[in-house]
Amino acid sequence: MQPLARTNLADTAVESILTEIVAKRWALGERLPNEAALSSMLSVSRGTVREAVRVLVAQGYLETRQGSGTYLRSTIDPVRNLSMARRASLRDRFEARCALDVEAARLAALRQTPEIVAKLRALLVERGNHGDHPRDVFVSRDLAFHTAVIAASGNRAMMEIYDFFAASIQETIEATLSDDVPEPDMQAHIDIVDAIASGVPEKADAAVRRFMAPVIAALDRLLLS
Repeated sequence: MQPLARTNLADTAVESILTEIVAKRWALGERLPNEAALSSMLSVSRGTVREAVRVLVAQGYLETRQGSGTYLRSTIDPVRNLSMARRASLRDRFEARCALDVEAARLAALRQTPEIVAKLRALLVERGNHGDHPRDVFVSRDLAFHTAVIAASGNRAMMEIYDFFAASIQETIEATLSDDVPEPDMQAHIDIVDAIASGVPEKADAAVRRFMAPVIAALDRLLLS
């Protein structure tokens, strides 16, 4: 049990030093207090301080100079930055997907037939709700529905673009199965089909925008958090 306790102390020391870094206790390039001073400040042993410093050096926050001390190298959290970049990328993909889905739905409304609408409704029945099937099956069936909406546009170029970005679009679907981004419910999907069936492109446009709005809004909130 001793190694576990030691590891926990080191983790706590890492978080404590990180808190001071983020609070700008030390300027970029400034030398940190020596081991004895940090040990006293954090109420941990000098060995624990050494472990914490090693972790922060590996993460790019600190650098050690032989015979000189430990210096602040960066105040940027690389993990948070990577997370933010991924969220920004995901938002961009949802925005692009929205533009494509909106125009496809508008064209589908103009070119809909009873057979096309029946197929879309059948695909929704197969899709079901999140939790009705294993995750990979649900994602595959959800993608099949949205691909069918694109096909209903009758625009070959749009279908080719959708196929080209299929992997990216699948990732946007998978993202809505997380706790951070809401998965549009069955009614939101039914509304798109009903709007296409109405033959009114403006209704189809509005249905897709309503479908996408909560997802994009959630990503916007995450980027501001």
